[in-house]
Amino acid sequence: MVTIIGGGIAGTILGGALARRGDQVTLFERQSRNATGGAFLFIDERGHSVLHDLGVDDDVVNEASYPVSALEYVGSNGRRAAMSRGHRFWLRSSLMKVLNDFVDISGADLRYDCGITDVTVDEPGRCRIQHSDGSSSTTDDIVIAADGIDSVVRARLEPDRNPVYAGDVVLYGMTSTPTELDTEPQTLHFFAELDATGAAASTFGHIWRPGHTAHWFIRIARAPLDGPDDFGVRPTSEWTDTVLQATPSINDLVSTLLDRTDSVHVSNARNVPLDAAAQPTLPVLLIGDADHAITPAAGVGAREALEDAHAVYRALTTGSCPAEAMALRRSEIIDDRQRAVRGRASVSR
Repeated sequence: MVTIIGGGIAGTILGGALARRGDQVTLFERQSRNATGGAFLFIDERGHSVLHDLGVDDDVVNEASYPVSALEYVGSNGRRAAMSRGHRFWLRSSLMKVLNDFVDISGADLRYDCGITDVTVDEPGRCRIQHSDGSSSTTDDIVIAADGIDSVVRARLEPDRNPVYAGDVVLYGMTSTPTELDTEPQTLHFFAELDATGAAASTFGHIWRPGHTAHWFIRIARAPLDGPDDFGVRPTSEWTDTVLQATPSINDLVSTLLDRTDSVHVSNARNVPLDAAAQPTLPVLLIGDADHAITPAAGVGAREALEDAHAVYRALTTGSCPAEAMALRRSEIIDDRQRAVRGRASVSR
């Protein structure tokens, strides 16, 4: 038996996969069944292989997303790099619909609108779960905490391991009408505006395809936002001057997208550091953003969440230790991130 806290990407795919093979799964999610949130994301072939292996139909995936032909990185110094790793473009709402449909027919006990405010280990192997309505329950199950970057469970298990500002404010935008640009369609374009030291003062990304709206994002290196009215969906006009000032080398392209975008989603980029993380131990495990959230500018958070779920699923279904599986996952994640940093540095040099 498994109790999962959090119905985002990691919790939903894990709960659905386990329940579909006959395991007893209870999943708690504080939001409603139809809550989606988020903007858009890109998942590479590694992430899609997890969806396939855990039972999500390939045709459903292909219908809900579309392939990205290449990822192109350009620096304001003129240096270019390109790659393709089987990426597909997803609206986060489309991905969550696919995963929610997957878990809906799995046989899992789904408890939406049911927040968790605390989890404690009363005795070896037995957990007490405090619910947002004031009630509590106990379980002998393994508890998988997939409750996001502001994880209640991580705050209990590791109170000193808090999210930290990653140095960037991130904006997501989508044009209100179909938009065609001079850049290659279905290619994810990244443009790094480099400062005098060669570091990226901003990175602007965009993608479009004929007959559809264009999507774009920017990360801007600056002090964090701190006002309650700064975050979430904001009028584009509040950010137009800032975005243009951050992208002087590509103002024509950026202006076109800004002019056709009514609102933007704004957030502080945050990471949950792994360097001081406690060793994963049962009966409570952290996975996904609850354990190792990374700025959305890195573009790997969804894949990391899927691969966490896959690793825990394999451990639980083969009789191996899921805590050891998550310890190995952390090592893999650190190695992946170090390679990505080296790759970005090669573009800016």
